Amino acid sequence: MRFAVIGAGMAGILSAVKLREAGFDEVTVYEKADRVGGTWRENRYPGVACDVPSHLYSYSFELNPQWSHLFSPGDEIQKYFESVSSKYGVEEMTRFGDEVIECEWLERGCWQIRTRSGHDAEVDVIIAATGVLHHPSKPEIEGMDDFGGSMFHSARWDHDLDLDNARVGVIGTGSTATQITSALAGNVAHFDLFQRTAQWILPQENPAYDESQRAAFADDPKSLEDIHQQFSTIFAEGFADAVVDADSPQIHLIADACLSNLEENVPDGELKESLRPDYVAACKRLVVSPDFYEAIQRPRTSLVTSGIDRIEKNGIRTVDGVLHELDVIVFATGFQADAFMRPMNVIGRNGIELAEVWTDRPNAYLSISIPEFPNLFMLNGPNGPVGNFSLIEVAELQFDYIFQLIQCLDSGDATEVSADPAATRSFEADRVEAAKSTVWVTGCRSWYLDDRGIPSAWPWKFSRFQEEMAAPNMDHWDVRSPT
Repeated sequence: MRFAVIGAGMAGILSAVKLREAGFDEVTVYEKADRVGGTWRENRYPGVACDVPSHLYSYSFELNPQWSHLFSPGDEIQKYFESVSSKYGVEEMTRFGDEVIECEWLERGCWQIRTRSGHDAEVDVIIAATGVLHHPSKPEIEGMDDFGGSMFHSARWDHDLDLDNARVGVIGTGSTATQITSALAGNVAHFDLFQRTAQWILPQENPAYDESQRAAFADDPKSLEDIHQQFSTIFAEGFADAVVDADSPQIHLIADACLSNLEENVPDGELKESLRPDYVAACKRLVVSPDFYEAIQRPRTSLVTSGIDRIEKNGIRTVDGVLHELDVIVFATGFQADAFMRPMNVIGRNGIELAEVWTDRPNAYLSISIPEFPNLFMLNGPNGPVGNFSLIEVAELQFDYIFQLIQCLDSGDATEVSADPAATRSFEADRVEAAKSTVWVTGCRSWYLDDRGIPSAWPWKFSRFQEEMAAPNMDHWDVRSPT
């Protein structure tokens, strides 16, 4: 069988490794950039780190005894993915700098891949590992073209800039902006954080693993497996299962920890109230930081809560008339969370286009398959556990599920497999109903919510996800056999 894996980030590397491990030789990975890494290749801003413990944010088949911290920095994670890719020969399977622009299902029962370079290929199976947060989102603000300094999105950081004597303004207050604040506040000429919405900050220390601890992990692989499983259990029971029940005891514990963090670490009454959110903790993606409140109180650092009126040559003017003079403006404003495979043109059976199917919003059965798009499987697709589970753990479970469908194709028992339309509609109806009990609908505006105000994430416990991923219910699949 011939495979195309689209994307060489975390999920793409996983797919390539697992397919080769299963004995499939005709595997090509298509990557639009010049190296592997996905989000960790793209996001290289100061302070970037993962908010999932490092020993959990690791492939189960390639646990890493050398993580430096409980939550490791982005460059270390990028090196981890590069090392896994090199060890398992993923780079040799990859066409770098060759973006897939179109996938078309042909009547003879295969996919035709077309890339921006003009390369064409026919494959039997596509695994879309295109990621979730990879298309930067920037607000349209009057006067953006007038700014006289440097201006960029956090995922497009300009590392040629010397920021030591720069006046830096960051727009946004999510995880990225919080990490940038911790890294830059007090270390530049002046730092302004432009806040539209205050965030709850969960305090979490980030201790380093010393040399003896790393050596112990290296000498005892079983201890690595144990800590991986321990973090999985803690993360699921303490956070992932909490956010899907807005009245769970764990949510109240999280809320208490966030409130205590604010009350105990911000003595100035006016600043404290400016930083106090008006919604339930974890309604938005929870921000984890050991030192954000300390950072925002450093010298030469300001929290700006007045709305942005426009951008001018010399900085940002807020609606109160104040001009905040700046040399650098950073948009820490997130990503187009509903893009997934788009803008790639994907054409399924009978000429049906993905853009048409997803006109209202992205949708997929178990976040893996779309009716009428046979032999195309997504990792971390729409409505999956984004933001509440470790995405590596999610992708591994999804791949094991998909591989059972691949085996059905490889055996000759089927030539085409895609989600059944009725099963997809039923799953979506159940998902929407379950989402009404999650913390994400308790009264805030976030990237989790779709155009209806319904969370686009998995609304059940992690155990439910594990059960669903154990084996496909073939009654929920449109399986077409050779004629």
